[in-house]
Amino acid sequence: MKTLILTIAILFATLLGISQATYATGNNTEESTTLTVESNINEIEIHGNVELYVSDGPADQVKVYNKYYSNNALVQDDKGVLRISSYNTQKLKVWVTVSQLQKLSAYDNAEVKSFGKLSAIDLDVNLYNNASAKLNIEAYAASITLNDNAKADLTGNVSECSLQYDPTSHLNTSNFNIMRLTNSQKFHIAKSDNSNELSII
Repeated sequence: MKTLILTIAILFATLLGISQATYATGNNTEESTTLTVESNINEIEIHGNVELYVSDGPADQVKVYNKYYSNNALVQDDKGVLRISSYNTQKLKVWVTVSQLQKLSAYDNAEVKSFGKLSAIDLDVNLYNNASAKLNIEAYAASITLNDNAKADLTGNVSECSLQYDPTSHLNTSNFNIMRLTNSQKFHIAKSDNSNELSII
């Protein structure tokens, strides 16, 4: 009887271990969680210490790595806007597959990397604070805006493109082919002395 109970316990523990989506790398255990997306993702907004990989695909999907729930990370799908935030010291890694991305915004220390070519008809990319992006873009039109100390390394092909960047930001377009540059502007945003309005210098 003891042998039967021990065998059942070992079998149950083995099945439980196989069913979890975990794998070990050295002494670290990394988990992944695939989240259900209820609406088509057309905009992604990331805050905090997040490393986002974005790729094209026929269906939208969100896969979160690390211990997502225990790290107090937020991944929220709200009417086509996917918001991801984590302020943990360890970067939250997220892989998002999208079919029709239109806007991408990154704040704080977030990193965005395209996995393969990121195809779009019209793509709007906005980077703030110390956010960085490494994107391979294939689009008809693109609008790229870098604020603060943001960094972007762009490759690919765009028919029409607007580039705006703060003097303290870093923009690498050496392998980024633009057929028609509609706007290229360095700007500095400063508060005027007597009002709360912002002026572009």
